[in-house]
Formats: sequence, C-alpha cells, structure tokens
Amino acid sequence: MTLRYGIVGCGSMGREHIENLFAMGPGVAVTALSDPDAGSRDAALALCRSPQPQVFADHRELLASGLVDAVVIATPNFTHAAILRDAIAADVHILTEKPLVTRIDDGLDLIERAQARRKLVWVAQEYRYMPPVAELVRLAHEGAVGALHQVSIREHREPFYPKVGDWNRFSANTGGTLVEKCCHYFNLMELILREKPVSVYASGGQRVNHLDESYAGPDGPRTPDILDSAFCVLEYPSGARAMLDLCMFAENTTDNEQIVVVGDAGKLESLLPSLTLRHARREDWGRRAAWGQPSGTGRGVSVRRVWDTGIKYAGHHFGASYIEHQRFAAAIANGTPAEIGLAEGLRAVAVGLAAHRSIDEKRVVAMSEVIAPNV
Repeated sequence: MTLRYGIVGCGSMGREHIENLFAMGPGVAVTALSDPDAGSRDAALALCRSPQPQVFADHRELLASGLVDAVVIATPNFTHAAILRDAIAADVHILTEKPLVTRIDDGLDLIERAQARRKLVWVAQEYRYMPPVAELVRLAHEGAVGALHQVSIREHREPFYPKVGDWNRFSANTGGTLVEKCCHYFNLMELILREKPVSVYASGGQRVNHLDESYAGPDGPRTPDILDSAFCVLEYPSGARAMLDLCMFAENTTDNEQIVVVGDAGKLESLLPSLTLRHARREDWGRRAAWGQPSGTGRGVSVRRVWDTGIKYAGHHFGASYIEHQRFAAAIANGTPAEIGLAEGLRAVAVGLAAHRSIDEKRVVAMSEVIAPNV
C-alpha cells in the first residue's frame, strides 16, 4: 500500500522533505503540493517524478482533495497555527516543521483540538536523529557517563538564509531567533536530561547581522530585529543545568555544532559536520592518580565517526530528516504514537520565548511564567 503525502509549503524546507520522501523508495508517493507562491510551487514540482503531484495554491484545497494520507507542513512559522487547525480537522496524519507555533496560546489550542484525534500529529525535531547525536543520547541514557549534570550546546554558524518575502527577518514572524533556530536544541536538552526546565536566564542581542538591511513596511522602512547571538542557561528540578551558545556570524569554523554531556563518571561530545563522537570515563584516568595532572591530554578518550549506512539521502541535516521520515511512516503503519507530540513541541517553543523575555527584562524567567508545568 502506498502512503500518499501532501507538501504544504514548497520553500527550501518543503523541497528538502520532497527529496527525503523520494529517497524512501517504493511505498511512498508525493501526490499533492500547495503554496501561495508560484515560484516555490514550480521549484518543488521540478523535483517531483512522474506521475506528477497535483498542485494547489491553498492548503485547504489540498486537504479537501482526497489525494493524501499524510501532510508535511513546512510553511513560515507564523502560519503554522492556522494551517494546523485546518489539518487537525482533516482525516490525515501530520508532520509539522518546527517551531510548532510562535505563541503559547496557539499551541495550547492545538493540543486541545487534537486530544480526541486518532491520526498522528508529529512535530519535526530532526536534530535528535543525526547519527552522532542519536548515539550520544543512547549512551547518556544507558549510563555511560553516570548521573547527568551538565549539557552544553554550541552552534557557531552563518546568518539566516533569505526566504520568500524575507519573512524570517522579523521576530513577529519567526517567534524570535531563540524560537525559530533554537527550539531544536531546547528539545534536545529535555530529551537528554529527561526533565523539563524550571528557569531560564539569557543574554543576547543583534550585533552584526542584517543591520544594513531595510524592508518596506506599512509605516515606512523597517530594519530586521532578529538577534544573532546569545547565551542561555537552563536549570532543571534535579539541579542539572544546560547551556546554549549561539553565534550566527561565526561561519569561519570547523565543527559548527558541538553537544557536550557531562556526568559524574565521564563526558560525551558530538561534533558536526565531522560526525565525531568522543567518550571518556573519569576512572579511565585513575581518579586519585590523576589528581593534580592537567586535563586536555585526551588520555582514555574514545574517538569515532558515527554514521548510519541505511541513510539514502543525507540532505541538509546529516540524514536526520530521512530517519525522521522513516520513523514517521513506521508509526503510521504500526499505529504507534508520535515520537514528538504537540506538548513536547510547545515546550521547546516556550523555552525560546522565556529566553527572549529574559533578554528583554534582564532577569531569570521561571518557566511557569510562560507555560503551565503540566503541559
């Protein structure tokens, strides 16, 4: 039986999903596309194979067409809530891109609407499926470094790419950089520590990027207001802490994404794009014998490259989107729940919003100020 997909949003991420779906081979078909932008529709259609999917300008026409069993929502952030309301009301499985929403109230409304729903609503958080990251999480959960105390994630990268209509240049459209870009990382911190954060402290700003850009607005020219750098510290009920170091004018680097997990018995590191995983236990040093010796020698550190040879399309996320699509299709076939549901997707958004509030108000923000603890 063929699983028929509709792509809602044919920009760069929508086209990435198309490439992944075609790589999955027989049993999967892209049967419909929708996007209000003709250029995006044409670019997506050019990737598709025969038989060509039917093309719509409005997602509601796609949902009513009867042509699809599942939809992938890859539209601008600020449109997710309205499109998801329509998709939840339809008889289709849903994979929606991050961030789930840009406002907490919208997310809570979607959770309520989906409560009695039997078909999947899955929030795409593909970073957890990147092979060295997935291996780091597996080892951490198996106790390879003991009780977990610290998680740190560094992303030093290039500025935001241009989008259709430059919608991603303004926080009102994106939810802010720490929602748009970093909800992946906040979700990953929750996954690794298996706890929800209780507070956030952040410092950040717009220091370099987009300062010389100007866009027409209803009240005259507008300069982008998206921050390009930040530090965020999250605290958890157990006393564990997590930290994010984001810089979006640091593309002249080697491994631009680094995840570090430290437990009382050792340390794990995942590095991308080198696909490197490092692992060492403290007893490998000989604890008492090592006292007074300098760190940083690499003694006792295991270093290996981690890849999944079953990945048929690496794409822009080191094969993670391909793996996520495999998991999504398997959940549909097996009738199992979404691995990342609406509540989990909303919590990741909430951390980003709390971090922006912390920056604006220069204080520690309790998560309970942003989202109820039971969500």
